[in-house]
Amino acid sequence: MFAAAALPATAGAFALSHQCPPSFENREGHCRLQTVYQRYTSLNDAGVGGLKTGLPPVRDGFTPEQIDLGRYLFFDPALSRTGKVACASCHRPSRGFADDRPGVGVTGTAERRKAPSLWNVAFLRRFFWDGRAHSLEEQLKGPLYGAQEMGNRPARLLTTLNGMTAYRALFAEAFTDTGGGIRSDHVYQALAAFESSLISLNSRYDLYAHGVADALSPPEVEGLNVFRSFVARCAECHTPPLFTNQQIAVIGMPEPKGRPFDPGAGAISGEPTLRGGFKVPSLRNVALTAPYGHAGQFATLRDTVAFYTGGRGHAVPSGEKLQLHWHIWEPKLSAGELDRLVDFLDALTDESFRPTAPTGVPSGLPIPN
Repeated sequence: MFAAAALPATAGAFALSHQCPPSFENREGHCRLQTVYQRYTSLNDAGVGGLKTGLPPVRDGFTPEQIDLGRYLFFDPALSRTGKVACASCHRPSRGFADDRPGVGVTGTAERRKAPSLWNVAFLRRFFWDGRAHSLEEQLKGPLYGAQEMGNRPARLLTTLNGMTAYRALFAEAFTDTGGGIRSDHVYQALAAFESSLISLNSRYDLYAHGVADALSPPEVEGLNVFRSFVARCAECHTPPLFTNQQIAVIGMPEPKGRPFDPGAGAISGEPTLRGGFKVPSLRNVALTAPYGHAGQFATLRDTVAFYTGGRGHAVPSGEKLQLHWHIWEPKLSAGELDRLVDFLDALTDESFRPTAPTGVPSGLPIPN
């Protein structure tokens, strides 16, 4: 365990931004999301996969200072027991705020599941691959206090942060009720504020959806048509514009070689019908988040889309009788159609509003790579 008292704690070295992030409007000191999609009044007018479908309710209204404080916390390894692991260690900005390698926490042990992307989490209603958390604040406690992740404890985390002059000053600026010191709810709210600011809705697909006809190439349009078709049925679960319906689906995806079967949501709910079920992930910035699957089973997008045309239940392990989602069948897509799907998925990339990583954090600890 690192010694908090030995860390630099210069309050004047850090300042919080008073500006809302791009795509947010400052309304009386609170940041409110502004997108073209919010002009579309219905979630269903255009049908499944429709281009002008609206967005679900968004989590916004944080202050600029809370968002920026959350940015510092997100990159600061002081939140971990050892002072070596930060949120950004697994949710890597350059990899779509996901990971491109097995997550390794304070114990050095690889995680069973890969870290999901954080882009557009402000719209989500459930979190973790098994959907067990229903708010960002609830989700945050998992990695913060998980023995194999950041390995901290609430009291120890607060002792660390309250022992730093810089953080006491920043929290006092972001919150009006820190007279008794930094509290856990302050930490959770600041991190939730930052994560809710990660908005990706300006890809070339979005331009196309808003009426720019040449924003997608002919192969990408062909891929979009396959994606939306009632043969491939991709859009029925990966529903635009978030490219997820936020549901739990049992699809019979294999585990990495040598790994035991992961019961997923079934282990949380106890429902036999959810055994092997996982949350449908968003496909936003999916080209950046390899490997794919809840445990990184597939190295490439091409391998991933090929799995779905391999036949219903073809990868279910012997002895498992899963209640596969009815959308999973045998589309028998051609090699060319699979290639076009990958072309289209590449067009969902948009990092135009990716926040700048701090060059230093208030703890003075090195920011993990």
